[in-house]
Amino acid sequence: MKILIIGSRGFVGASFGYFAAAAGHEVLGISRSSQPDPGWPGRHRQADAAQTDLAPVIRDFTPDLLLQAAGSASVGASLADPVGDFRATAVTLTNVLDSVRRSGREPLIVFPSSAAVYGNPASLPVAEDAPCAPISPYGFHKAACELLAREYTQCYGLSIAVCRLFSLFGSRQRRLLAWEIYAQLTGTADPVQLHGTGTETRDFLHIDDLSRALLLLPATLPRHTCTVLNVASGIETPVLALAESIRAMTMPEKKITCLGVARPGDPHRWCADIRGLRALLPDWQPQELPAALRATIRQWSAQPA
Repeated sequence: MKILIIGSRGFVGASFGYFAAAAGHEVLGISRSSQPDPGWPGRHRQADAAQTDLAPVIRDFTPDLLLQAAGSASVGASLADPVGDFRATAVTLTNVLDSVRRSGREPLIVFPSSAAVYGNPASLPVAEDAPCAPISPYGFHKAACELLAREYTQCYGLSIAVCRLFSLFGSRQRRLLAWEIYAQLTGTADPVQLHGTGTETRDFLHIDDLSRALLLLPATLPRHTCTVLNVASGIETPVLALAESIRAMTMPEKKITCLGVARPGDPHRWCADIRGLRALLPDWQPQELPAALRATIRQWSAQPA
């Protein structure tokens, strides 16, 4: 399979590229950098996905799957700069979708959306047909992107998978919750501080499990439709329990304190209903959280600080 990854130097794009190449697929990455990630296992092109006409690249490469992983990835940054977040998210996706339209090719386009579109769900686990009620610019812009995906399917017949991601972690990560806790535990912080009460919950999924699911989608999804899927483990884990697990694997002597101050834009509880994903991919099974965490921590500890 030929795979085009836009945003190939980000956490999701790079991780998927390495995973796909190791599985025997041909990979082309696009990023704003003039150079690919060191060790990148495929070809690379420099381009700003928000402004560059990507139709010639898509036409020449003829991808079977296009992952649009470029854009923003921070609720906090979206609150500080909502216009910048909109440009990075919605404007970028619009340019990518229209480039595909003009290319004349028909890849399956995968857009990594977010559970942030749900806000604080009324009930858990939250299914794809639950109301979208974002509580941050980041969530609103992801919801806007989902509407754009529907537009390009309905008006132009593009094939799109909108994957609502919850809480990812993996070895190439250098931000987000699991990494931030690990960095505190292995750094000078003592006690380690969690912003909330620790009772907040998230639905954690290792990046390899996401990658495995994405590789299965082109053979299973109907063409010329916009399919929305929760991609997660379907297991609710308290943030304090995650922190204690990472502490036990790294610095068991350190203490953890909860500041009790919720971050703006952060929901209290998340857990995905993944029945849609399981019906589509019955053989897909995510790793258990303790084992996946342990493997990730080994990889983090082996890498330069």
